[in-house]
Amino acid sequence: MSGAQAVVRSLELLGVKDVFGLPGGAILPVYDPLMDSTELRHILVRHEQGAGHAAEGYASSSGKVGVCIATSGPGATNLVTAIADAYMDSVPLLAITGQVFSHLMGTDAFQEADIVGITMPITKHSFLVTKAEDIPATLAAAYHIAQTGRPGPVLVDITKDAQQADLEFSWPPVIDLPGYRPILKAHGKQIQAAAELILESNCPVFYVGGGIVRAGASKQLKQLVELVGAPVVTTLMARGAFPDTHPNNLGMPGMHGTVPAVLALQDADLLITLGARFDDRVTGKAALFAPNAKVIHVDVDPAEIGKIRHADVPIVGDAKDVITDLIETYKETAGKKQPEMTEWWAKLNNLRQEYPLGYSEPSDGLLSPQYVISRIGEISGPEAIYAAGVGQHQMWAAQFIKYERPNAWLNSGGAGTMGYAVPAAMGAKVAQPDRVVWAIDGDGCFQMTNQELATCTLNNIPIKVAVINNSSLGMVRQWQTLFYDSRYSHTDLNTGHDTVRVPDFVKLAEAYGVLGIRVTKAEEVDAAIKLALETNDRPVLIDFVVSADAMVWPMVPQGVSNSYVQYAKDHAPTWDMEE
Repeated sequence: MSGAQAVVRSLELLGVKDVFGLPGGAILPVYDPLMDSTELRHILVRHEQGAGHAAEGYASSSGKVGVCIATSGPGATNLVTAIADAYMDSVPLLAITGQVFSHLMGTDAFQEADIVGITMPITKHSFLVTKAEDIPATLAAAYHIAQTGRPGPVLVDITKDAQQADLEFSWPPVIDLPGYRPILKAHGKQIQAAAELILESNCPVFYVGGGIVRAGASKQLKQLVELVGAPVVTTLMARGAFPDTHPNNLGMPGMHGTVPAVLALQDADLLITLGARFDDRVTGKAALFAPNAKVIHVDVDPAEIGKIRHADVPIVGDAKDVITDLIETYKETAGKKQPEMTEWWAKLNNLRQEYPLGYSEPSDGLLSPQYVISRIGEISGPEAIYAAGVGQHQMWAAQFIKYERPNAWLNSGGAGTMGYAVPAAMGAKVAQPDRVVWAIDGDGCFQMTNQELATCTLNNIPIKVAVINNSSLGMVRQWQTLFYDSRYSHTDLNTGHDTVRVPDFVKLAEAYGVLGIRVTKAEEVDAAIKLALETNDRPVLIDFVVSADAMVWPMVPQGVSNSYVQYAKDHAPTWDMEE
């Protein structure tokens, strides 16, 4: 068969069912046999970035590898943002790109770009294939790398002559990766040391990151938490890894975390860090983060341990395996003894009562975005999937929707990519067709990738889109309010509060064959959400016109100690950074 046919057959034999892509000259040989495949569903996107984010949403909602395809040059570079996003958030992604003929490489040929070189810093590995006979083994190796160890994106760039040449196809290929040996099983002595350190602590906190979701370790985490009895904080990437309704869950830590979660980390004497990486949005000023705490750090990626914070007990291994071993070791070590946490829980419960998560109604008479998002979550329920863009609406969706299960919350945590929500929701709906899937987007984010609504309409992918329309780049505007004397430099989008709406989102929805609804009053919110849930013959877009003055609280300003959250609980009009 040809190399192009080998690409299609390899994907079929790897178990891939859905791919997102857009053809062009350098990948055209692959698209011809793709048309004949009865096992692969190809979804034609409107922009390659949409293909990448759709593959991310597919992967993040299902735990499978997401696959996207693009041509050379601009087709490949349009995938870069999604690849970088997947790298930051440890999303298993296989990106396949076409490349110009191998004899033309390096000559500035038409639509030539060194995509292997471009993506080298943002992939687990990037392959260049110039021979047809290398295609099966390379794709198999890429698929293996993407989903093992710390998941992430892998790029396979295939020259056009390799696609057109013939090969003797055989399966399975031999995968030879001598330099790739993920450590999954932790050392027993480190597990023992961790158990002993937990028993010695009086103020421990489980600091849970997105690695728990990627490892499928939520069930084991719950067992360990209930065994130890310590509080839990779940980072932005870990929302749903531990049930929000569980009494041990203090909520999300970090810049916009709950006061109990932030201060629990600050005052802890032990951080049981599971699949988290001490991100700056969680730690604030790292030198002042959890100053009195010892650290147990569990991560499948040895590069993360000690990168930001010294680990007293470093444990390299798969989170599910490590937690399973830790449960057994802890039981054997503890016997009938348990850490004494009465005073610790009394302090934390007092913080819960004193600083509940809430919001103030806007004074301009417009909708409260927090109310809108909380109602979406309450009416749709925990079995739905929620994909958020980036900005204020992302934080409100993380705060005000209750997450009870992993893979229900999709967002761009590390890269903070505007435009993520709609294509990610599209990918999630393809992977999980029986679930309700919401894209909770801002009016700024939505305008970056809304063309994928055409993809949804034509491919019968009935996602629900909630545009939290504050007519501005909301998070940037919030920073301008707090730190730049309310000088709103180029953040007004004019999308919803004036007589002229540019664009009119309801008309835009209708142009895409989508049911468009506009909501401007609180009494209209529930009916609109219910209508969206009842409509499954096409996508639905709801334009929620909300107040531009609403802010995300609490907020720890960048570069200060997390203890600052104590001063940030109220709607402070000014910020005394020195204080």
